[in-house]
Formats: sequence, C-alpha cells, structure tokens
Amino acid sequence: MGAARSLLHAGNLLHALGILSTLLAVAILPRAKEVTAVNVTYDHRSLVFDGVHRILNSGSIHYPRSTSEMWPDLIALARDGGLDVVETYVFWNVHEPTRGNYNFEGRFDLVKFVKEVHKAGLFVNLRIGPFISAEWNFGGLPVWLHLEPRVVFRTDNVPFKAEMQRFVTKIVDMMKAEKLFAWQGGPIILAQIENEFGSWERGTPNYAYGQWAANMAVSLNTGVPWIMCRQYDAPDPVINTVNSYYGDDFYPNGNDKPKMWTENWTGWFQTYGVPTPYRPVEDIAYAVSRFFQKNGSFQNYYMYHGGTNFGRTSGGPFITTSYDYDAPIDEYGLMRQPKWGHLKDLHEALKLCEPAMITGDASIYKSLGPKQEAFAFSNESESCAAFLANNDISNATVQFNGQTYDLPAWSVSILPNCKDVIFNSAKVTAQSSLMAMKAAKFHKVRKMPVWGWYKEKPGVWGKDIVTARYCVEQIGTTRDTTDYLWYTTSVQVLEDEPFLMNGTGPILVIDSIRDAVHVFVNGELMVSTAGDPYVEVIQTVNLHAGQNEIALLSMTVGLQAGGEGYDLIGTGIQGSVSIQGFRNGTLDISTQLWKHQIGLRGEHLKIYTETGLQNVDWKVDAEVPRNQSITWYKTEFDAPSGHDPVALDLLSMGKGQAWINGQSIGRFWPSNITSTEGCSSSCDYWGTFNSTKCATNCGEASQRWYHVPRSWLKPRDNLLVLFEEQGGDPSGISVVVRVIDRVCGFISEDYPPPINSWPFTNGNPPPQMRLQCGKGQMINHIQFASFGTPTGRCGNFQRGLCHAAVSLSIIEKECLGYNACFVDVSWRTFEENPCPTDQKALAVEAVCA
Repeated sequence: MGAARSLLHAGNLLHALGILSTLLAVAILPRAKEVTAVNVTYDHRSLVFDGVHRILNSGSIHYPRSTSEMWPDLIALARDGGLDVVETYVFWNVHEPTRGNYNFEGRFDLVKFVKEVHKAGLFVNLRIGPFISAEWNFGGLPVWLHLEPRVVFRTDNVPFKAEMQRFVTKIVDMMKAEKLFAWQGGPIILAQIENEFGSWERGTPNYAYGQWAANMAVSLNTGVPWIMCRQYDAPDPVINTVNSYYGDDFYPNGNDKPKMWTENWTGWFQTYGVPTPYRPVEDIAYAVSRFFQKNGSFQNYYMYHGGTNFGRTSGGPFITTSYDYDAPIDEYGLMRQPKWGHLKDLHEALKLCEPAMITGDASIYKSLGPKQEAFAFSNESESCAAFLANNDISNATVQFNGQTYDLPAWSVSILPNCKDVIFNSAKVTAQSSLMAMKAAKFHKVRKMPVWGWYKEKPGVWGKDIVTARYCVEQIGTTRDTTDYLWYTTSVQVLEDEPFLMNGTGPILVIDSIRDAVHVFVNGELMVSTAGDPYVEVIQTVNLHAGQNEIALLSMTVGLQAGGEGYDLIGTGIQGSVSIQGFRNGTLDISTQLWKHQIGLRGEHLKIYTETGLQNVDWKVDAEVPRNQSITWYKTEFDAPSGHDPVALDLLSMGKGQAWINGQSIGRFWPSNITSTEGCSSSCDYWGTFNSTKCATNCGEASQRWYHVPRSWLKPRDNLLVLFEEQGGDPSGISVVVRVIDRVCGFISEDYPPPINSWPFTNGNPPPQMRLQCGKGQMINHIQFASFGTPTGRCGNFQRGLCHAAVSLSIIEKECLGYNACFVDVSWRTFEENPCPTDQKALAVEAVCA
C-alpha cells in the first residue's frame, strides 16, 4: 500500500470506516432516533439511559438564528462532528409577540427543529428559560410582559411568576403532545429552567423566586432531569451546572449529581466598536479534556453554530447582527477549520475512552511534575483510559506506566488503552481553511443596478402622535415595535439674541440618551451619536430668528439582554434637554410640549415589501444620491449561481436596516469602527483564556458582510430595500458568496496517528495530512509544500534548512484535480530522509477553485 493516497469519494468512506471502528470498540447506547423510549435519570457519575451511563458532548444551535432550510445541514455537521446532543434555548418573545398570540412558524418552528435533531439521531437539551439572555433582545422575555401592571422580572413577583409558569407549561405540553421527551421515544433528555440567575441570600425575594422556579419546573413532570446553570443553590432534584471557558474545577452541589458543563464558550459575541474575539481550538480541546479527566460527564459548546440575529433580535445593547461566535460552524453554515475538525477528533478519542470512564470516577491520580498530572479510569473488564495533562506554559517530558511522553505546553494527551496516544489537544491534524468573500457570479449578467430612493421628513409624519410636556420613555411608548421614536418640539428665537449677532452658535445639551440619536434642527442633521449604556449630547446647532424645529430621532440598538433589574432600564431620552447661549442664560426645553411619533413613515407603510413599495413616490436618477440621512433605497438583483452562502457587502453604508424580499436581514452599521488597540498578528493558545486575549479586526468595520439566506432568494428580481439613517453610498453595495479559498496543513512526525487507525496492531502508524476543498471545488494549485523543517502559518509558510526536494511534486501528484486528498507524514512518502536526525514536519498550502 502506498504511503500517499488521493480520494474523491473515498474520504467519506474512510470517515465512515473510522466511525465504525470506534463504535465497534466501545459499547454505547443507540442514537436517539433508534430508541423507541428510554428512561433518563442520573447519578454522581453521569446521566443514565435505562441503566447505561453516558459521556456526552453537546453543541448549541439556536433555531431562530438560522432558517429552517439550513437546519438539516447544520445538524448533520453537528452529528458528523461527533456530537451526541444539540442544545437550544426557547425564545419566548418571538413565540408570543403579544399576549396569547403565538408564532411557531418558519424559523420559529420549535417542534420542527427538535424533530430534525431527532431525525439525525441526536438528543436535545431544551433550555426553556424562559429568561435566556443569549445576547438576544430583552433576554428573550416579551416587552408586553414588562408593560403589564405590577410585573417585575425574575423575582418573587406573583404576576411575573404566573405568566412564566403559563409559558413554560405551554412549551412542555407542546413537547409532550408531539411525543418528544425521551420516555416517549423522543430526543429531549434534559430541560433547563431559568438561566444564570445565581444564588441569593435566604429570605430574599430573589432566593424565593429561584427556589420557586426549580420546584415549578419539576412539578410539570417532564420525565427528564431539569438543570439550572450557574445556580449554586439549585434544590434537589434539579442539577446545577457551570458556564465558563473552563469547567474542570466545578463540582455540583450534591454528591448524587453529575458534573455538567452547559456553556463552554467557543469564542465570544461581537459588540459594535470592539475587536472580533477569537478562541484557539487548542485551548478549547485542552479545556474539554481537562473537564472529562476530572470526572466530567456532559459538556456543551456555546456556540457550535452561532448564526445571525435577523431582524431586530440582537440584544445587548450594541450586539452585532452577526452572532458568529467563532463557533465550529460559522455564521453561514460552513465548517470553521481547524476548529470543527480538531474537536471532531477529540470527540472520537473520548468515545474510545468511554467504556472505562463510565464505570466511575478516575481511579488513579498521579502527579507527573510540578504542573503535570495523570488521571486514569479502569473497569472490571480491564478497559483502561488515561489523560496526561501539562498545565504549564512550557513543554514537558513525563514518565507514566513505564513509558516516556512528550507533552506540549498547555495540553492533554488521551490514551484510550493507558499506553498509546491517540489525541493531543495541542497537536492539530485537522486542516486550516482560509475563507474568502468573493464577488458573486450570475447565470445572466444584469446591467448596472438601478436605485430608487425616498427621503423621510424629520419629525412627526402621521396622525398617531403622543404629546406630553416631557420626553417619554421609549420602550413603554413604542412597545419595541420599532427601533425608532421621534421627539419633536419648537424653539422661538428673538432677532436680538447674541448668537445671531456674533455667530458663536447656541449649544444643544441632552443629559442622557440611550442607545443612539440623530439630532435635526430645521430639517438639517446636526449630529449622530451613540453610547453604551448612556451618552450625553453636547452639540453646537444652527438656529435662526423665529420658530425653529427640533427633531430628535432616538434609536434602540437591541434592548438590554440581562442583569439584575434590567427590565427597569429605560431607553430614549432619559435626562433634561436644554440650549445654552441665550441672552437670559440656558433655555430648558425639557418641559415644553413635545410631540412623539412612533417609527418611520416608511416602516408604517411597509415600503420594504413588494406591495408596500407603491405607497410612496420613489425617485430614480442616473446617479443615486450619496451621504443622505434618513433615506430609503431600493434596487433588484438576481440570485448568484451555485450553492455557496450569500452575503451583502455593505461597507459603503453608514447605519440602518436592510430587507430582502420583505425579510429583514438585520441592522447594519459598518461605519462603526472597532478599536485600534487589543489585536495581535498571532495568538498563543497556552495560558488562561479570556474574551480579550485573542482579538482580530482592529480598526475595521465592526461588521461588513450581512448574511442573506439562500432560501430567501428568488432566481431573479430580488427586492433589496435599505433604510440609511446617517448617510452612505448604496452604489458601493455588492453581492458576495462565501467560499473556501485555500486549505492548509502543518503536521509533525510526532503527531498522533489518524483515529480511524485505532487500535494499533503493528506499531503506531504515521500521522496523516487530510486536505479537502468545499462542495463543487477542486484543488487546482499547490501554493506551498515542504517536508522537512518548514515554519510559519497558513498563508505564510516558509522553507526551513531541511527540505525534501520532491515535496511539491509528491503533493501535486496526490492532490491536484481532487476535491480531497490525504498524505502520510513520513519520510517514506517522500522517498528520502533529508535530515535523519531532525524531527520533520509537512506543511502544505493548496488553492481551491
């Protein structure tokens, strides 16, 4: 058999054979869809399925953050990535937008989503909440509930608890009616009540609420265990769990409860103005391995697929429309490599260890050095599995079981037989994929897009006006039906005011505004500003003699998603409004008569839809006007050819919202530039991680590209409508597709063999490099190949002093023209040993097309 092999469809076959060998090596419970009914309980070690203990890996996929058409592929990637469970929150405010009126259609079809997971053979952890946080608008709780008399969120408040119990009961009853709990033959094995509520002093209303929530949930008789995350005083039988970057030092509050990790953060969410967070996969794999070596039994990646905050669903405030989260599956539904592949290898390694692990806690602990240790599990059938951990930020060599092992810094090696290493968290054999946003190609070339535009008039525009001698609170006025609320008043200026004579200009002062505001005076935009949580406006304005119209367009950028008393935090103009510079001093206009108009005229007329377009007169000229505030734009475009995910490049725009065929793809704000500080060209995976440790995208648009689901597109004549708040250039907008541009690998001779080669029968086989382009792509060029001592990273490899001259020709022979190829990392593959005394590596960069 040759040392290097190519594959087109063989990759899937090899993967299947690898999975088969894994399943034959361990006795595990059948997958969810193969089980007619199962009784799920728990003990100190793990969840128990009809008497069988399980070690489970889970991943968060939130159904409203994708489309129902995307669900099967997302769930299949989760399954193929080695997950056992899919976790999702339940989003109360989209399911019950007004009291008693429910929406479980389209991407909000919870039952359909759970059934799709079941169809794929996976289990479900249903986190009902119904408070969820999740960087979701208002933390998932409906605004109408906040506006109900006497309601206070998340405390011992009778009307709140009654509404919460009503909704939770409805969800549980829906699942029972569809036979979706495990004891009914369905996939749901866990349910969560509340979310990160925390522990409170006994005798306080918050403590009483937490205990009530747990007992209420248990009384619903779901037949599966209930969990509460970050709830250290969760009463029996509810299991308390941990959410963190690391879960190994967490222990539940009872000796009869298993150690469970409900949120292992794979990255972090993106906030406007803040560099993009990134978490290396080596650190994630290290954290997961540490968790399981210390008797963990269930861990969930938050997120496994982050997705998109379509419409006005992002919370925060100031959370971007993208909720990519640096997850193993990216926002568009594509594998993020090497994160997806390395974690897949980890899950398969853990499955090999499961027979030994499920019999009880680690039976052996041994210190191997100052920051090195070994944990081993064994059972009566002589199965044995060991984890060797190096918790230092430098490499170490240790002795275990009479053998020597080299442990990279901040890593764990997994030995399914307590002898041979099948996985090391720092040695990544999965490929790296460099993604690109490329100009879309079309079946038929269209002429330059024709743009129409319609300009809103600043201030009130309709009959439904709210008048008051103060500035009203925004949430209570709009009921969160729109981001926008107009505050308008007028100011009379005498002809002899000093600022008219000397040209100094009066100064408008707004003490406090949340979240953002555009200030218009006499129809002219004076300033746009935003702040988190509040911002003060101090702006010189142009006033003339006579009556002057002041129009303030206040905007929310996602309602507060959590925190103690967050429902009591208002939005809009919160403080006084005054104008400095008058002859008689400062003019306080806070108590003048203010007229308030909810939303925009274009919103009210639904001019972002095909039918609503006719409700206004759109202007069309040869050249579209640029840098216009509060202006609507429209055009049409065809769907790109192929099946690659689609996005809009909105870098030329300012701030606003966008719709495709009447569907909101979310808020855009590319003019919001991230901080220029905090980024580095590389990120060391070793050492404790936090959300600011590894950041990218400094000094760039907080979000440039906006996902357009393929299922929202027609073959031709798709309507694109944008509302631009502050000024942009729509002629700079383009349609792009997301593709794999290049794939890379860097593997040393001392890396573990491929997992599908287990068990090793004739010594350890060599490691393998596996490269694969996207669907419909082939490897059409080898940019770099070197077997020897290469250095660098994907996109910037360099030869070392040691190099096999045939490296390029061997890789070209095995990979060019194929969708995928794999190569043994061994000198035998390259027909020469260029530096026999050196440890060698293979580095390859291949172009996909």
